[in-house]
Amino acid sequence: MAKRKQSTAELIGISNFSRNGLQTKSQGEIVYFLVQPTNISVLSEQNVAIKIQHLMQLLSVQPDIEIICSDARENFEYNKLSLARRAEKETNLKVQLLLRKDMKFLDDIQLQMSTAREFMFAYRVKNANDQSFATLNRLEKQINDQGFDCRRATKDDIKRILSRYFGHMTEDAIDDVDGERMIKKWIIPD
Repeated sequence: MAKRKQSTAELIGISNFSRNGLQTKSQGEIVYFLVQPTNISVLSEQNVAIKIQHLMQLLSVQPDIEIICSDARENFEYNKLSLARRAEKETNLKVQLLLRKDMKFLDDIQLQMSTAREFMFAYRVKNANDQSFATLNRLEKQINDQGFDCRRATKDDIKRILSRYFGHMTEDAIDDVDGERMIKKWIIPD
């Protein structure tokens, strides 16, 4: 008997998008809070210590919060490897030089974007009910009160984060269904 192929959402346990985040099959609802990063390299040692203290206070008040840090930009390693292989095989010195310049260019871009990180807090809502929304509002207020500039992630934010996790970097809006934009473009409403 042939195995039924699972979708990506089924493989990672996502049921659907909920009002506040992602609904999972076994972990309840996961709500994401996007946190605007602080450039601590320009802060004094005392201010960095205060930031750390605020994070410790937040985690002691809300121990169920999970911290997520992800790259917010693309990794060029595969492109650089491909260019290096091509340069090794290339017999034309001028083309070889251009390939090496392309590799240097990718190195420079990657160095400039190496500090591009995105920070999030994740909170799991075990039993969603009428009070869940109030709890999430209170949690968002607590995070902001500790000096973090945060907002609740929208559906589009979550789709972007998931697409990046699976190696698809895009700044465009992601369709809920493959081909959704094309269908809307070509189907004439009644």
